[in-house]
Amino acid sequence: MICLKTRDEIVKMRRAGNLVARVLKMLENKVQPGITTRELNALAEEECRKNSAIPVFKNYPHPRGGRAFPGVICTSLNEEVVHGIPGSRLLKEGDIISIDFGVILNGFAGDAAITVPVGQVDPRVRKLILTTEESLMKGIEQAWAGRRLGVVSRAIQEHAEKNCFSVVRDFVGHGIGRDMHEQPPVPNYGKRDRGPVLKEGMTIAIEPMLNMGSYQVYTRSDEWTVVTRDGSWSAHFEHSIAITTGEPEILTLR
Repeated sequence: MICLKTRDEIVKMRRAGNLVARVLKMLENKVQPGITTRELNALAEEECRKNSAIPVFKNYPHPRGGRAFPGVICTSLNEEVVHGIPGSRLLKEGDIISIDFGVILNGFAGDAAITVPVGQVDPRVRKLILTTEESLMKGIEQAWAGRRLGVVSRAIQEHAEKNCFSVVRDFVGHGIGRDMHEQPPVPNYGKRDRGPVLKEGMTIAIEPMLNMGSYQVYTRSDEWTVVTRDGSWSAHFEHSIAITTGEPEILTLR
């Protein structure tokens, strides 16, 4: 069931999204060679405490009954696609790191992700980051009431593949509201005439994950970290948006 939000509920979601955006901007500014992913996680957790927000990823249940997720943020480096666990790993010059962060504030969720270069990176890697963010925005631009969700998915896929990157199939975006994950699933690939019709009041999280090589992925033995099967590098961007009577509203602008 897809839950449509009232204007007042979207105001609350905008506040949650604004907090997510501010924390991600702060973390982006802290990314540098020598910092650990655990340190970034601690900074995000402190901001949650300061703002009386619930860090929704921390202790998030494993979908297949494994251990709960231990971090406040997901930190995925280089060939890691999503759900990387913060720890003692040091960032080094030339790495890239995807940071995914979500909160619940006043009963409503916000969720967004960014990919950040660590110092100077290879031009092809920089293009991967740029194209992934562009693909997200291409999808958002199509998210108008009355259109099918497949139009969003197709716009993302077309831009990614035009730039010679592949789109991850195994993980997709999602509805968002009182819960972090609601209906409908939001694929980053597919046909224009598929999926539900977008309606005013729908709120969704769109999150393309693009790989430099194959789209195939697998999960490491830690039960969470998803990596590319061929070892190619991956980037991830995400915004939570609201469908309106006009152009879609991004709720997690940085």
